[in-house]
Amino acid sequence: MAVARDLRILLRLRNFRRLLAVRLLSQSADGVYQVALAAHVVFSPERQASAGAIASAMAVLLLPYSLVGPFAGVLLDRWPRRQVFLHGNLLRAALACCTALLILSSVPEWLFYVSALCVTAVNRFVLAGLSAALPRVVDADRLVLANSLSPTAGTLAATAGGGLAFAVRLLAGDSDAAVVLLGALLYLFSALVSLTLPRKLLGPDAEESPLRLRAALSTTAHGLVAGMRHLVDRREAGRALLAMTVLRFCYGALTVMVLMLCRYAWSDEESEGLALLGLALGLSAAGFFVAAVVTPWAVGRFGRDGWIIVCAGGAAVLEPALALSFALVPMMVAAFALGMATQGSKIATDTVVQTAVADTYRGRVFSLYDVLFNVAFVGAAAVAALVLPSDGRSVPLVAGVAVLYAAVAVAMLRGRQTTAPAS
Repeated sequence: MAVARDLRILLRLRNFRRLLAVRLLSQSADGVYQVALAAHVVFSPERQASAGAIASAMAVLLLPYSLVGPFAGVLLDRWPRRQVFLHGNLLRAALACCTALLILSSVPEWLFYVSALCVTAVNRFVLAGLSAALPRVVDADRLVLANSLSPTAGTLAATAGGGLAFAVRLLAGDSDAAVVLLGALLYLFSALVSLTLPRKLLGPDAEESPLRLRAALSTTAHGLVAGMRHLVDRREAGRALLAMTVLRFCYGALTVMVLMLCRYAWSDEESEGLALLGLALGLSAAGFFVAAVVTPWAVGRFGRDGWIIVCAGGAAVLEPALALSFALVPMMVAAFALGMATQGSKIATDTVVQTAVADTYRGRVFSLYDVLFNVAFVGAAAVAALVLPSDGRSVPLVAGVAVLYAAVAVAMLRGRQTTAPAS
């Protein structure tokens, strides 16, 4: 098959493999860290987390990305991206160690959230940089395939990291601190692997000297406005980003619903609920993997916008059909199907942004992309907190998400009809 042949060629590219290794180690550490936080905040026996409490925790951890994101973009377009991966992962390793100490100590809860926030804030630089650097190690003809493999492999690595976290937590007597320390070790390995990449290979192609930190505050606003104007001029990229933001909102709302079902409706014990959540996330990751395999062919068949339409339209039909029963097995099938639809859309969107946005603006646009992702997820958690009952069963939420999926499919179809189809 042509896809298999291109995949073999892609994996023979030395610098692509190295960049992929940085991503896999970094995102596996993310998976470990996120499971530790979920276990500590939501599934601890001493806590009775409501949907509102979960939404508040997500807001504390994710909303500040709206402030960090623009700074990340401006700096990513001036700092050597290899150094971002090196120093970012070293910093996260150190901060994760601090989080482990706070879990073991009797400290105010807000201090724990501050530590966790710092770890996830640095993550904005690393993930945006990985996406912005990908076109520097892959030729344009195989960029869609690279976008299928790289982010999806990262998601699978995060899922594997989550599974490893479950195992370590079991062996360490439900110790969340031990799990966080495992995450710190993986962050350290990712930093070391980044040193195998040449310092200047990943760009950016700066037209000026790298921005000094003291000048960042005065230039961020101008750089962000320039990035937004550049995105407005690239209507295809803007339309895809907006669609992906809505799809992310849908995925976030359903994630909170499944979390509440695992915690209260499908299990009597915290450990059982955490295991069911892990199963749901694992099935969603399997959907991500299938999307990675299918998307290169699907984009060639339907076009990039067309594939987003297929994914959103399919989700609009499958989500209510599977989720309205609120039964365990249909919801697990929905986790797989919606994971596939969400990741398929994201791969197509990533490729649209990478090909439609100039390299000197790519870091800023991907940082804006990240901001939209997190604001959408937090917004979804807030809506879920208002709608969800204590056991997680909500017909209005399922119906509302289905309407949003359908709206994305219709809007993308209308937009596609006004422009030439993407190849």
